[in-house]
Amino acid sequence: MTPVYSRIVATGSYLPRKILTNADLEARIDTSDSWIRERTGIVQRHISAPDETVSMMSEQAARNALAMAGLAPEDLDLIVMGTTTPDQIFPNSATMLQERLGIARIGAFTLEAACSGFIYALNVADKFIRTGDARRVLVVGAEMMSQLVDWSDRTTCVLFGDGAGAVILEAAAEPGIIGSLIHADGRYRDLLEFPGGVGRDFRNLENVYLQMRGSEVFKVAVATLGQSVEECLARFGHDKSELDWLIPHQANVRIIQATARRLGMPMDQVVVTVDHHGNTSTASIPLALDAAVRDGRIQRGQLLLLEAFGGGFTWGSALVRF
Repeated sequence: MTPVYSRIVATGSYLPRKILTNADLEARIDTSDSWIRERTGIVQRHISAPDETVSMMSEQAARNALAMAGLAPEDLDLIVMGTTTPDQIFPNSATMLQERLGIARIGAFTLEAACSGFIYALNVADKFIRTGDARRVLVVGAEMMSQLVDWSDRTTCVLFGDGAGAVILEAAAEPGIIGSLIHADGRYRDLLEFPGGVGRDFRNLENVYLQMRGSEVFKVAVATLGQSVEECLARFGHDKSELDWLIPHQANVRIIQATARRLGMPMDQVVVTVDHHGNTSTASIPLALDAAVRDGRIQRGQLLLLEAFGGGFTWGSALVRF
C-alpha cells in the first residue's frame, strides 16, 4: 500500500480591527512603552470587538485559507480547532465554525492545550490524513486572550492579544508534515493557569483571571523548547543547518531569541510577529506562518520548524516541508 502523507496547501488569518498600543496601556496602568518592549518585544496587540467570537474570527481565517487553496468549504473532510477561549462550553467552537462555513456532517472538534494547541491540532490532523480517514483537513488556532486577563495587572495584560490563524492540510504522496511531537507535564500547572471552570467555582468567575509566574515560566520554557526542537530534528533525521525558517510561538521575543541561538539560526531566519500581535496563544503560529507566506518570505520546498510552549505545561514541535 502506497504511504499517504499530509502537506500544507494554504494558510489564512484574521486579526481584529482594534489595535491596543503600548502608549494606550501607559494611559491606563503603571507601565511604559520602553518597559514592555525591553521585556517582551511587544509594541501593540489586536483586541476583539464586543460582538466578535472565536468562531467568527476562525471563519474569516478559514475563508482566507480556502481562497488561497482555491477550495470551497464542501471540499473539507474534517475541522480540528485549537483554542483556550471557546465561544461556550458546548457545542464546541469547531461545530460553530462548521455552521458558519455552511457545511454539515463532517467531523468537527476542539482541543485545548493552551499556547501549544495549534501544534497539537496539527499533529492530530496529520494522523487523520496518514490513516486515510480524511483527505483535506482545516486546522485552526484561535483565541480571545483579552477576555482572560486582569486589565489592572501590568505583568500580564501587556502580553496578550486576539486573533485566528488557519491552515489546510491535504493528502500527498510526499511528506509535507515530516513529523511532529507533543509533550506535557502537569506538575507545572500552577505556574501558568486560568483557575476557573466547571469544577472550580464555575458560576462566580467575576474576579478570576489568568495567572502567571513569569520568571519561572521563562526559565522552563527556554530549556524545554531547546530540547524539544533538537528532539524533533533528531527524530525525523534532519540537521539544524538544513532549516530555512523557525516559526515559534509568539510569546516573548527573549524566548524566541534563546531558541534561535540554540539552533544557531540568525534572527533573519526567524518569523517574528509578537511585536505587532502580542501573545495570541494557540493562534500565534498560524498567524505568523500566514504572514510569512503572504509576504513571500516562505517559499515552496523550504524546511520549517514550528514550536510552541504553553500552560499545563504543554509543548510541541513540527518539522514541515512547505
